Order: sequence, then structure tokens, then C-alpha cells
Amino acid sequence: MSTQKTLARLPGFRDFPPEDLALRARLFDAWRRVSRRYGFVEYDGPPLEPLELYTRKSGEEIVEQLYTFEDKGGRQVALRPEMTPSLARVLGERSRAMPKPIRWFSVPQLFRYERHQRGRLREHFQWNVDLVGEDGVEADAEVLAVALDGLREVGLGSEDIRARVSDRRLLAALLKSVGLPEERLEAAYAVIDKIEREPEERILERLSDPEDVGLDDATARRVLEIFDTPTLEGIEERFAQAEGVAERVEEMRRFLGSLHDLGFGDCVDFDLTIVRGLAYYTGIVFEVFDRQGEFRAICGGGRYDDLLDRIGGAGLSAVGFGMGDVVLGELLRERGAVPEYRPEVDFFIVPIGVEQLPLARRVARAQRNRGLSVVYPLRKQSVRKSFSAAASEGAREVLVLGPDEVEQGVALLRDMASGEERNVELARLLEVPEPAGKAPVGEG
Repeated sequence: MSTQKTLARLPGFRDFPPEDLALRARLFDAWRRVSRRYGFVEYDGPPLEPLELYTRKSGEEIVEQLYTFEDKGGRQVALRPEMTPSLARVLGERSRAMPKPIRWFSVPQLFRYERHQRGRLREHFQWNVDLVGEDGVEADAEVLAVALDGLREVGLGSEDIRARVSDRRLLAALLKSVGLPEERLEAAYAVIDKIEREPEERILERLSDPEDVGLDDATARRVLEIFDTPTLEGIEERFAQAEGVAERVEEMRRFLGSLHDLGFGDCVDFDLTIVRGLAYYTGIVFEVFDRQGEFRAICGGGRYDDLLDRIGGAGLSAVGFGMGDVVLGELLRERGAVPEYRPEVDFFIVPIGVEQLPLARRVARAQRNRGLSVVYPLRKQSVRKSFSAAASEGAREVLVLGPDEVEQGVALLRDMASGEERNVELARLLEVPEPAGKAPVGEG
């Protein structure tokens, strides 16, 4: 009996056996298809970056959430927790020579040292889409349309999801109109972000707390009363004279109109409580949820016009989103939208005896060079066991190499779905095309 200790994977990390990797591959394929339909091109960066890249954006407090260490060159480095700082660094080096707008996407693996729970692990893959160098709200609508189209691509429509959208500039204008000082906006955003998850008394307490927002009781109540008017029409009527409100309401209408034109009006709701937790957002923000509200946000993003300049010196406006694979995978499983995993190969070759094994290898070589998937037994086994193995591999067809058939220059081909059989000429099976990407002998 072995006494060797079994090594478990680290908490918050995942293994990907084939059936789980199949779902991940399906998501990646859908994300890439949709990105390219909208004209976005893929980029990537290193998984290890200088720690300063993240502290410059989020402050020193971010360090507690990162995997950080000193490398052998004495540099303070971190596994990337997000992709936007890397994007800012790359664009800071090359964006001036690039035509605008820049449409880039990526599918990185990200790492955060957080308490793992449902919908949140210490690693995940994330679809990042960013449109850089365009100020108008039409760019914001285009980016959100990519996210919603990506969800539609994996089987989630308006009956399954909804995007909740807001505008930080509109919210700032409303807050200032009821007496909130500008220097307390960020603190107020952090409290407003919790309105749905905390009782009203706790929200008022935090708005009044000197160590939180620090408002007098009357101003705190006026802040909370803003959210009694949830529609654009109500806001426009109640705050018609407030500075900046009419302009922002009109921009929001243009944004929503663009989404309607793009075919996503039925899954977008205006919701002033959406502020996004990150301080760098400067305009329209959005989060996408399942309709039943059973899961964390599937996707979040918005406009961040100052961040690229602060990190990489690019000096460009930008809007983007991130969509993780963890919550989306859970939602697809809950909705029964994950196809059953089935292994699949084109051919399984059954050599009747060891004498046919060399021929099996030559046939496999020829068919693989044609781009087909081929499996054959690596050692002698019974025909019954070979057919069982072919079924386990998900073989579409089985090619039987028997001594009598080989002597006649043919092989028996059986369709595994219908059971139909026919003879195929060995000469045709053994024709060896050049492997893809390789020039014929004597050329190149």
C-alpha cells in the first residue's frame, strides 16, 4: 500500500479534464467569433507584470489581492489580476502610429488572491474587449453590443439576461444638485453600489458616517431620494434645472437608441444604481446579469477616459468590458445550455493481426496528412476490443485491415452510426499528401 501523500490542487484553482475543457473551448470560440464580427483583433501580454503597473492604477491597497513576489532580478512582480493595465502599457508604446479607433480583444487568464466563493475563484479566464480613441456614446453602445452578442452566441437571449446601464456623469450631476460636495463623490459611489444589497437604514448610516461619506442627515436623505425616480423621464422632470442633467439624459437616450438599432434594446435597462466599484470609470457603465438574479454579474464595463493616460501615457479615451468564464459557465450549466461532451475521431483503424500494424500506421499517416483524426491500437488486441475502443473514442468510421482484404488491395470501412459497410481501395487510402503548410519536395 502506497504511503505517498496525494497532492491536491490549490484552493480557488481548477483542473480542466476534457469534458470541462470542452466548455472552455466553446466559450473561447464564441468570444473570438463575435469579436471578429465586430472588427476587433486579438492581442495578448505577459502573465507576469511589474507590480507598479497595478499600484499606479489602484493604489498600494491592491497588493493584498495579488499574487506578488520578488523575482531573481530583484524586481517586484505580480501575476496579472486584470488586462486593462497591460493594454494601457502596450498602447502607450505604440498607439500614436495606429489608426483610430483601436478595436482590440483578448482572452487572458487572470489571478487574484481572494476568498473563493460561488462565481469567484482565484483564477479565471476573461474576455476583454476595448474600443480606444472614440469619444461618442455610439462607441459605448458598440462595446456593450459585443458583450450581449457574445452571450447570444452561447445560447443566452433576452429571456435569460439583462444589461443594467447607467452614467457616472449623470449620477454626479444629480448628487451635486442635492448638495453632495464633489470631493465626496467617490465615497458616495461606493455606498450607492451597495443599495441593492444593504437595507435603507444602513445606507443612510454610511452616507452620514464621517469616516464614510460624512453628509448631514438631510443631505443623506436627499441623496437616497434620487433613486425614488428610476426612469430617465422622471429624472428629467424632477431635475430639469440641475446643471448637466439634461445633457446627460440626452446622451443616455442616444446610447439606448444605438443599442436598439443594433438589436439589443429588449435586454437593456436603465438603472441609476449601477456605478461599478472601480474608481477609474468616467461615463457610461454597465453590468450584465441573469434575469432571475441568481448569480453574480456575468459581465461589467464602461467608459474609462483617463486610465490609459495615467498608466501608459496613451492619452486616449476608451470603453471596454470584461466577461469571466466562471459565472457564465455556472449559468450555462444551470440553464442546461452546456452540450454533452462526446469524444470524436474520424477513423479508428482495426488491424486484424500484428502483420497489419505497419500498414495501419501508414494509412494513419496518410489520413492525418489530409487533416483527419485517426486512432489505431498501439499493440495487438482482439477485434471485439478494438471495436469497443472505437466506440469509446467516438469514431465516425472504422477501417478494418484483414489479411484477405489486404491481399485483394482493399480495406473494409464501416460507418459506426448506420452499420453500413463497403470496401475501399488501399492505394487510395495510402496516397500521402504533403502535410499542411509544408512545400512539396523540390519546391520552396
